[in-house]
Amino acid sequence: MTTPRQHLADIFVELAGGNPDEPLDIPLLLTSLVMRSRELVGAYACGALVTLDVSPTEAYASDEGTRELVLGAHTEGQGPGPECRRTGRPVPRTDLRGRVARQRWPQYTPRALGLGYTQVAARPLGGHDHVVGSLTLFGSEDMALTDEGLRFSQSLADIVAIALLRDLELNRSRTQTGQMERALISRLAIEQAKGVLAAQRSLSVDQAFVILRGHARTHRRKLTEVAREVVEGQLTL
Repeated sequence: MTTPRQHLADIFVELAGGNPDEPLDIPLLLTSLVMRSRELVGAYACGALVTLDVSPTEAYASDEGTRELVLGAHTEGQGPGPECRRTGRPVPRTDLRGRVARQRWPQYTPRALGLGYTQVAARPLGGHDHVVGSLTLFGSEDMALTDEGLRFSQSLADIVAIALLRDLELNRSRTQTGQMERALISRLAIEQAKGVLAAQRSLSVDQAFVILRGHARTHRRKLTEVAREVVEGQLTL
């Protein structure tokens, strides 16, 4: 039998990305965030808006109506989620029935009220230097947002943000490593081709490079491709 404490610990592991030996499943992680936030915070509904690197912005929510609301808010650049994403600061609990909400988010507020939401708040996903998204929490007349719940929601958002930022940094590191490896391979191919051509035509390596580069430019080909063919004996210059 799982105890409440063990259940909470399992959720924290889940929101941290699960098994560290497996690739991070971002859609699964963000779906877990909104569902677990609704469960643990006591919100009527939850939604998340996330933009990672050059990837398009993705919306996740505890139900389809909320997802459409969150995605529409991003498209229009209006609402607590996009505002929180832009500023990196929490949007405090706001009464959607009040004048402030109508003035602040004139298109967003009626849609949220139409879904039965009477309160909204948002929490950033990420630190001050790099915010990748926001978690939006909705309350209703029967399920009001509480100060304690909103504080806890920031902790859940922080756990997920750490996992996302770590995965983002890892992917960037892999990309940079791959670029360096490809650059090194290309450089080696060119140096080898210079040596082969210099030996074949009794030239200096600088003269050989001028010929290689001239051939590549004349035929609008990559220098590394020309160099590889020279080394492999497929091209004679």
